[in-house]
Amino acid sequence: MISKELLDILACPKCKSDLKFEKEENILICKNCKLIFPIIDDIPVLLIEEAKPLDQNDKYYR
Repeated sequence: MISKELLDILACPKCKSDLKFEKEENILICKNCKLIFPIIDDIPVLLIEEAKPLDQNDKYYR
């Protein structure tokens, strides 16, 4: 689980906007870039190359 303090300082590596933590799937989402960043072993992987695109049909796309 990611701490609130860490979430407060994390930013999208591409556009520098805030990331949204989705606890259920253990991912971070950049709504601006429409990217999903994985969290592996409680460590956010904020590499653009490792991000997956947020699909329009995804429930987090809104």
